[in-house]
Amino acid sequence: MRLRDCIALVAVIPWMALTGCSMRIDTGDDSASFSVAKKAAVEQEVRRFVSDLTRDVTQEGPAAWQKYFADSPSFFMASEGRLEFPNRQSATQGIDGLRRTIQHIELSWGEDLRVDPLTPDFVVVASSWHEVVVDKQGHQAAQSGFFTSLAEHRNGQWRFRNAHWSVAAPSRIP
Repeated sequence: MRLRDCIALVAVIPWMALTGCSMRIDTGDDSASFSVAKKAAVEQEVRRFVSDLTRDVTQEGPAAWQKYFADSPSFFMASEGRLEFPNRQSATQGIDGLRRTIQHIELSWGEDLRVDPLTPDFVVVASSWHEVVVDKQGHQAAQSGFFTSLAEHRNGQWRFRNAHWSVAAPSRIP
C-alpha cells in the first residue's frame, strides 16, 4: 500500500466510526449471499450424496467408500478415540484390506440424519447408523453407532473431508 493510500485510509476510518458507516471487506466468502433457498438446495444435495453412499456401499461393498472420501491432504478419519486414517493414502490401504475380508455390507443411516450447511461448500453431516457385515466365510455381524463428518463441495462433487465413526456400546442390564 502506498503512503497516499494509507493517509486516505487513516482519514476515512474516524469518519466511518463517527457516522456509523461500516466497510465490508471482501474475504472471498459468499456467506452473506448464502440465502435460505441456497441452504435448502445444498442440504438436499448432501442428503442425496449420503443416500447414494449407502446404496453404493450396500451394492458394491467397502470399495465404494473410495468415491466418497476427499482425495486431499486434508482428509482424515477417526474412530473410537483413535485416528484410524491420518490421510487419504492410509484410508485407501484400509479400504483395500476390508475388500479382502468383507463379502457384503448393508449400511443405513438413522432417521436422525442431520445436514447443517455452513457455507455453499462446507456442510456438517451427522447421523446414527446401522450396518450388517458378512465376511468372506459367511459370518454375519451387526453394529450401530454414530457418524459425524465435514463434507466439502469441490470440483462439482461432495466428498467427506474428514469423518468420525463411533460404535454404540452394548446395552447394560441393570
